[in-house]
Amino acid sequence: MFRRLDRVHYTLALGITLLTLYVLQKPSEKQSDLEVNIYDSDRQNSNSSLKDFVTYDEKVPLLWIGGVPRSGTTLARAMLDAHPDIRCGEETRIIPRLLGMHTKTVGSKLEMTRLREAHIDEGLLRDAMASYILTIIAGHGDIAPLLCNKDPFAIRSMANIVSMFPQSRFILMIRDGRSVAHSIITRHVTIKGFDMKNYDGSLRDWNRAMGTMWETCKKHGPKVCLPVYYERLVLDPKNQMKRILGFLGVKWDDIVVHHEKAIGKKGGISLSKKEPSTDQVNKAVNQDALSKWVGVIPKSVLYKIDEYAPLLKKLGYDTRQLPPDYTKLLDPIAERTMDI
Repeated sequence: MFRRLDRVHYTLALGITLLTLYVLQKPSEKQSDLEVNIYDSDRQNSNSSLKDFVTYDEKVPLLWIGGVPRSGTTLARAMLDAHPDIRCGEETRIIPRLLGMHTKTVGSKLEMTRLREAHIDEGLLRDAMASYILTIIAGHGDIAPLLCNKDPFAIRSMANIVSMFPQSRFILMIRDGRSVAHSIITRHVTIKGFDMKNYDGSLRDWNRAMGTMWETCKKHGPKVCLPVYYERLVLDPKNQMKRILGFLGVKWDDIVVHHEKAIGKKGGISLSKKEPSTDQVNKAVNQDALSKWVGVIPKSVLYKIDEYAPLLKKLGYDTRQLPPDYTKLLDPIAERTMDI
C-alpha cells in the first residue's frame, strides 16, 4: 500500500562496498519504522493524485518471486507486472548478493565481535539492509500498491527477508529439472555454481538448489510461500493466475493472461535486454518450451535421472514416460501438500 506524507519521518541510507557496510544515518523517530520516500517529477506528473511523496515502509506487503533460474520466474513476474496494482520490474541482481553478504556477516562470530565493538549490532545491520533493499525495490520502477521483486535466488534468504519485511509473500516457481538443465545448457546461461556443459552435473545442481528452496518454502508454510508449477502456468494460465492473485489478496484483471499487450506500455511491463528470458516472455503465454528437452538429453543421463535428480519424483514429475504428460500436474504434489 502507499500513502502521502508531508515530511520524511525516517531516513536510513546504507552505502556498501564489497567488504564493508557503512551506516550513514540513524532513525530520527520510531526505531521500528523504516520508511522510504520516492519522489520523481515524471512519476508525479504521470499520476496527479499522488503528491510530493509516496512512502513505503517495512509493514507494507512485498511480493518475492524466486526459484531456480530458467523456471519461469520472468514469465510469472511479467504476468503479474501487467496488473495495474502490481509492479515488479526487471531483476535487480544486487539484492540476492546483498542478502548473501548480510547472512555471511551476521553468521561470522569474528565479524560480529568487531562490529559490536563499533556499536553496530544485528538489529542495526538488519534495519540498514532493509532500508537499502526497500530503496532499490521502490525506486527502480513506477509506484504501485503492491511492490514485487524477481531475483530468483533471493528466495533462499526467505527467513532473513521476513525478519525485515514481516508482510512478505513468496512465489516459488517449480519447473521440470530436465527442462531447466536443457535451457541452461542450450542457451549458454551462466549461473554461479551450476554445470553449464554436462546434463548430469546440471541436473544435480538443479536438485540441490531446488531442494534448498523447496525446504525453505515448506518451513514458512502456505500462508507465506506459494509453490507454482511452470507447466501448470502455461497449460492453464487463467486458473493459475486466479490462484496467485487470491494468495496475494489482489482483485482479478484479465490483462494478467494477456501480458504481451502490456509490454512497453506506460504503467505496463518493462523488460531488460540483458535478461535471458526477455525474448521468450515478450510473446503470449505458450507451451512451446514444455518438452524441448525430449530427444536432446542423452538416454544415458535419463536412465539415471532418479539418481541425479530424485526431487523430480517427489515433486510429481513422471521420470519414465517420454514425453511426460504434464497435464497430470493439474493435481500436483507441491500444491496439495507442504509435507513431502
